[in-house]
Amino acid sequence: MIQLKKKVFLSLFMLVLINGIANCQSEDFLDEFEKLIDNENVQLIPEKMIFTQKIFWGEKGLLRKVGISKLNIENREKELILREKMLKAHQIIGYVTFAAMIAQGIIGGKLYNGENDLYDTHKNLGNFVTASYFAGASLSLLAPPPIISKEIKGINNIKAHKILANLHLPAMIATNIYSDRDRDIHKASAYTLFASYALALITITFNF
Repeated sequence: MIQLKKKVFLSLFMLVLINGIANCQSEDFLDEFEKLIDNENVQLIPEKMIFTQKIFWGEKGLLRKVGISKLNIENREKELILREKMLKAHQIIGYVTFAAMIAQGIIGGKLYNGENDLYDTHKNLGNFVTASYFAGASLSLLAPPPIISKEIKGINNIKAHKILANLHLPAMIATNIYSDRDRDIHKASAYTLFASYALALITITFNF
């Protein structure tokens, strides 16, 4: 029965993975290019940006001040290409991280059953998951902003993805803090991390 559940779960994961990689672009960058080319008076950066985008890519952002990327149409075209590549990499790293989470969870279950010889493997996988998780998060947070900040009423896949990020981020931090301090808190935070991260992948993979 346990083996059957694993096979069903892994099959579902592969479906999400294949569909996600095939649809790894969540924004229509071509439309944004056309707006830049066809209308030189278009607003080059959105009014609303996340704090990391304002710090680096805002009108008075760090990259503007030092002259690395001045705010003009030519540079914004380059930034949109960079944004597309960074968000694609963000999604692919997300699937790799999730696969590593599954492996770590399976090994963690064996540890709880007394197979202590797997501790180092579990720990090393945990370090890989943490590194890939924050690498993927950084790509999203540091990506240049779009031309338009799309405001859509009600819930959608992007909003759900961001809401779930506010759950799996603290869960990831707690999982690491309590890895060697409190077994019960570590286990609870790890389950929360896995569930919220899986849902976040599903929301960004299947549009609704």
